[in-house]
Amino acid sequence: MKPTIHDNNPSYAEATGIKWLVYEMVDHLWPWSKEGWRHHKAIQTAGLALAVAATVAWGLAASGKLGASAVIGWWLGWSIYEIVIRLQCKPYIKDGPWWGHHYRPAGRMDMICYVMFKNLLIGAVLFIVLRNLGLLQMVN
Repeated sequence: MKPTIHDNNPSYAEATGIKWLVYEMVDHLWPWSKEGWRHHKAIQTAGLALAVAATVAWGLAASGKLGASAVIGWWLGWSIYEIVIRLQCKPYIKDGPWWGHHYRPAGRMDMICYVMFKNLLIGAVLFIVLRNLGLLQMVN
């Protein structure tokens, strides 16, 4: 249940409980919508390749074969791509507290702030996990 490309609210906006939580997680981690995929296949396919490349970069970092700065570069590239895609496929942001169900249309700056903050948090968690597992060496 994904929002349509012109919808300002996600289709799960009124869901509750575990169902809502699962939809929220998917919505934050998957920037594409079904209708967006149909209308922009080439851009979406390139983005899927970029997502795989960013995942491989995290894997290489975990194996000690790629430095933190390279992973940050890939992550920044992915974030820029995600901003463009979300503005086309999921042009809404949450308005109010994170547990609320109020959404509004997103402007460019709204989407830039949302994606960059979300990806900053995800990246920080991944770096902390890799470091605590001893899989990522931070160079001074």
